[in-house]
Amino acid sequence: MTGNHKDKSITRRRAIAVTGGTVVAGGLAVTGYQAAFADTTTTDAAATATTTASESSGTCMTLMSSVTEGPYYLDNALVRKDITEGKSGVPLTLRLTVVDATDGCTPVPGAAVEIWHCDAWGYYSGYTTANPGGSAPAESEDGSTANDNTYLRGYQIANANGVVKFETIFPGWYTPRTCHIHLKVHTGGQKEDGTYEGGKVNYTGQLFFADDIAQQIFTLEPYSKHSGSYTTLDNDMVYDGGGASSGLLTLKPVKKADPSKGYRGFLTLGIDPDAENTGAGSGDGGGEGGTPPSDAPTGTPPSDAPSASASS
Repeated sequence: MTGNHKDKSITRRRAIAVTGGTVVAGGLAVTGYQAAFADTTTTDAAATATTTASESSGTCMTLMSSVTEGPYYLDNALVRKDITEGKSGVPLTLRLTVVDATDGCTPVPGAAVEIWHCDAWGYYSGYTTANPGGSAPAESEDGSTANDNTYLRGYQIANANGVVKFETIFPGWYTPRTCHIHLKVHTGGQKEDGTYEGGKVNYTGQLFFADDIAQQIFTLEPYSKHSGSYTTLDNDMVYDGGGASSGLLTLKPVKKADPSKGYRGFLTLGIDPDAENTGAGSGDGGGEGGTPPSDAPTGTPPSDAPSASASS
């Protein structure tokens, strides 16, 4: 799919939840309408500065629009903190906080956050023969022993403060998308047989990375073995330029001046626990998830995905 499809629609209920200005609760706040739904596209530097300021001030940047889950989703990901399975790349620690956007941004303990993303060369587990675009080695050439149906996918259950934490790697890229991580927020289910069962999906979205940081990462091994045209944030078909309210992560280096040591990423996910979102088509808001590359597999995902034992 080509072009920049940017749907900034929001539901009436979600608009009401934030249009009343700043609502403070438990040290968090919901920003007013103007800040949360700016129509103009911010520059990468401005967006990064906005998210950094938001985190330091304790502001709750609520994600207001769901987007499609994209073409690479698989059911039954494992409940685990570390999802790398030996995949090589720059370390990334994600700390995500789930809050109730309809109730003063109070924490949502027990919410299940599910994430999935591509490896350093643009390949997704379960779809390892899909061409990521440009010139990249075959997924099988990375030398890892990762399970081709489960790597870089997983759930974590929010603690009493609504916080989940993942250990993973910085994602690579694939045509025609910018660097991103997919996510769903579930409530009402429970951990069972190493995965998460039941409940409903409240939010389907994506997390994004500032261009300057992503492009610096992509000069490093193993990312640099994937050459071609990288899609920047302002040309992405999903990211709408809204900064943290559109999923732009606050990123902090583990060691300054050495990006190879990794990053820590932070974001608050504002949801409506009463809402249900399929993330599967029109009416969910947001842009398209991006079509699979031309040789991506079609039909039912692998029948044995996933089956490995879960780890915490």
